[in-house]
Amino acid sequence: MNRIAAVSLGIFLSGVGVAHFVLPGYFRTLAPRWLARPALLVAAAGATEIAVGALVLTPRWRAAGGWAAAALITVYLVSHFDALRSARADRARFLERPVGVAARLLVNLFYIWWSIAVAEAAA
Repeated sequence: MNRIAAVSLGIFLSGVGVAHFVLPGYFRTLAPRWLARPALLVAAAGATEIAVGALVLTPRWRAAGGWAAAALITVYLVSHFDALRSARADRARFLERPVGVAARLLVNLFYIWWSIAVAEAAA
């Protein structure tokens, strides 16, 4: 089971990292408006997710990759808390409404837990 969770996490991170390059417009909408150069941030985040996913997929580096994934996803919480600050119930997009942003936060907390579980199992 531990191997399945780790490989799944590595594939997930790598896939989301690739998605940053395939669908950069979507990921730019998730970046807080007050951060400069959102296109560069999206590309850097995508490259980092691919690299971290590769670490998780490599048994020798799995523990470090799990901790790196937990740290990276924790950094992303800034974006979700910023979105919560500006969320409004009348927004057309679900992910811009309070319930949608709350769902994003919960999902990301699960991803952090998943990453920590992989790191601890690999240690």
